[in-house]
This record gives sequence, C-alpha cells and structure tokens, in this order.
Amino acid sequence: MATLEFNGKTFEIDEDGFLLDYNMYNEEWVEYVKSQEGIDEMTEEHWQLVKVLQDYYEKNGIAPMVRVLSKLTKFKLKHIYELFPSGPGKGACKMAGLPKPTGCV
Repeated sequence: MATLEFNGKTFEIDEDGFLLDYNMYNEEWVEYVKSQEGIDEMTEEHWQLVKVLQDYYEKNGIAPMVRVLSKLTKFKLKHIYELFPSGPGKGACKMAGLPKPTGCV
C-alpha cells in the first residue's frame, strides 16, 4: 500500500496506482489521473464513460468487461482508447476510482 498526495489531498493506492477505497474518489483524484493520462480536458464523453463504470461497479462490485462497457456507452473500443489512451481498464477504471480490474495488464 502506498500513499499519494495531490492538490492537498492524500490517497491510499495499490502498487499500480488504483484507489484502495472507492469512497475516496473526488475531484482531486480526477485531476490527478487526468494529468497521468495526458488528458487536457474532461469532455462529456469522458464523464459518460466514468459514470457508466461507476454505476456498473456500484451494482455489480466489479468493472464491466470491455465489450459490455462498449455496449453500455455505445462507444466503439477504438473511441474508448482515444478518450483514455492507456485503455478502459488502466485509464478509465482508474479515473472512475475503481479497483484494478481482474485481467488488467
């Protein structure tokens, strides 16, 4: 377990930089991941993806598989990678405050 400080907030993260406690998700976390992902500005599509991930996680206790995420958002996989260059598991799930998905590299 590691500790990360960003913009005056402290986050407990795992060895891959994912939040250990989903309830610690906040605006500062978004700003931190945004800077790590190289995202200049969060668009409506970024937020839509984050919200779908969070809703799915809250209902099912896990992140959706990529195909399910694509179906729920109606975004092609290529577009998801355009929004989150490191991918739906590493970038989008991290942005949403979810734990590292199983099978995520």
